[in-house]
Formats: sequence, structure tokens, C-alpha cells
Amino acid sequence: MENHISKFIVSLGCVILLQSCNYFQTAEEQEVVARVNENYLYIEDIQSLVGEGVSKEDSTLMVNDFIKRWATQQLLIDKAKFNLSIEQQKEFDELVSNYKNELYSKAYADAMVAKRLDTTFNQNEIEEYYNEHLENFRLNEDLVKLRFINLNTNLDFDDVKRKFIRFNEEDRAELDKISLQFKSYSFNDSVWVSTKSVYNRIVPLNDGNKSQLLKKSNFLQLEDSLEVYLVYVNDVLLRNDQAPLEYAVSTIKQILLNKRKANLVKELEKDITRDAIENKQFEIYN
Repeated sequence: MENHISKFIVSLGCVILLQSCNYFQTAEEQEVVARVNENYLYIEDIQSLVGEGVSKEDSTLMVNDFIKRWATQQLLIDKAKFNLSIEQQKEFDELVSNYKNELYSKAYADAMVAKRLDTTFNQNEIEEYYNEHLENFRLNEDLVKLRFINLNTNLDFDDVKRKFIRFNEEDRAELDKISLQFKSYSFNDSVWVSTKSVYNRIVPLNDGNKSQLLKKSNFLQLEDSLEVYLVYVNDVLLRNDQAPLEYAVSTIKQILLNKRKANLVKELEKDITRDAIENKQFEIYN
């Protein structure tokens, strides 16, 4: 019996491969592919499984696997219904119904909100939220402002080091001119960065010297046999310190955006309800 079923499934896969989408019968005339108790699987349910460019063998395997998984799932459901109480079945049916309703409602609301949502923010709006919620913006990591150069020892090291530490406008311009000779560098020392990202970029930093990175206005010279890192720490903020505004901007924008979305959803719900009442689509009977 099992061999007959397998042969039937394989044959079915071949039949599907030979038919185009337009050749399938209408829903009223659909042929049954498989049955589990009172549940039926039709050809139209599996015709989309066969895609273009898929070999005959692979397509047959896909169809066979789908039918077997469908049958197993139906059998499990039937067993569950037989063994579960009516109350439990009603509870599950209600959960499924609620979840379906939420999916439909959310999909529609999201589509409507996306059309009306303003994603731009002015600086005053961001600063106002930041100042009103300062305690919510505490650092969960150490931050630093620094500049660094990774260079070979065969360069005019003393001259580069002097300009790097002093770092006036002329020094920066001169260092920019020869920056192609550096293995890596960053002169943007007005931006807060996490110490974790610094450790990833400056290899010689280790447990013995990492504490030096958390000192303001501090110069570090780290080297090995082939190269030297020059590091100058402008400023430091430690974990649990007040997060600077520029570091919190992305979080604030997301918070404000979520608030706008929530407000638009509430407006949408009110509009739909009001329109339904006006059009006699929604009535409450006393």
C-alpha cells in the first residue's frame, strides 16, 4: 500500500511539471491530490510549488515533501482536536481569530500611516525631548573623543609626533598632506566614539594600557617592532555619565517616530469609527 502511495505521489509531481498554470482546472473542478479524514488537498494548492528552472527530480521531491508535511500536520491537528477539551479548542480558535484580526488591522494601519508619516525632525524638537528626559540618557559604555595615527617607524617620526600633539590648523594641514603614508588614521577628534570601537582599531591597546585611554587630554604612544600608534585623547565620558545629545540623537528620533506612528494610528481608528457611524455602518443598540 505504501509503495502505491509513493508511486502516486511521484506520478503526481510529473503531471504537475507538464501542466502550465493556465491548464489547471477551475476551483469547482479541482482534482483531489490527497485526503486526511475530512481534509482535502487539491492540485491548485500545490501548483505554485513548481518554479521555473527547477529540475524534474527536484520538483518531484518538493511536491512529495509538501504533501507528506501537509498530511502529517492534518493528522496532528485531528489528534489534537480529539484529545483536547471543547473549552481548550474554543480558546485556541479565539486566539487564532484574534491574531488574524490583528494581522489584518496592523497591515492596513501600517500602510495608511506610512503614507502620512513625517519622518523629519527639527533640532529644537530633539533638544526639547532630550532636556525633558535627561535621566533616560545615561551611558552604558565609555566614550572618548580622540585622534590617532598608525605609521611606520621609517617616517620622520619626531616631526609627525610634534605636529600630531600640537595639532593646530597648520599642523593638521601638513599631516593631511602626508596621510597616504600612514597605515591608518583619524583626525576627527570632535566626535564621541565608544572605547570598544577604539580597541578594535588600535591593536596595541591591552589591559595594561587601556586605562590611559580614559584620561582627558592624554597622549599615548603605543608601538611594536614594525609600527607606532600615536593617540591623543581630547575628552572622556564614563559609563553611567550623562549621554551627550549628539550620541542620543538616533535614539531620540526613533522614540519620536514611534510616538508619531502611535498618534496616527489613534487618529485613523477615530476617523474610521466616525465615518462608519455617519454612514450607518456601525450602530450600538441600547
